Amino acid sequence: MNNYETVIIARPDLAQNQVEELIGKFENVISEQKGKVTKKDFWGLKNLAYPIAKNKKGHYVVLEISAPATAIAEFERKLRLDEGVLRYLTIREQELTPTAAAKLKKNQAPAKKDEE
Repeated sequence: MNNYETVIIARPDLAQNQVEELIGKFENVISEQKGKVTKKDFWGLKNLAYPIAKNKKGHYVVLEISAPATAIAEFERKLRLDEGVLRYLTIREQELTPTAAAKLKKNQAPAKKDEE
């Protein structure tokens, strides 16, 4: 299973409990596809950088998901269809094990010395 991070911007006219219900609905989609939401973070109502569908604010929610790629495809399809969602962005995260991170730092250190 891969790890993903999704930022969802919901319509500003939704109440906080409606946003939580909306996110719960999407959590169910992930769990039905044999994935799980490992972390859920509500950022609240924030100003948008530019108006989206005549909205200047939106409810921001960040989800960290561990799921197969097919689950993410279905999850994003449902996000596109929902009228409560203004925008979303899903990225795949790569977690490095401590030994791999140490090897990566070790390999990068000599390259920097050669450049000087």
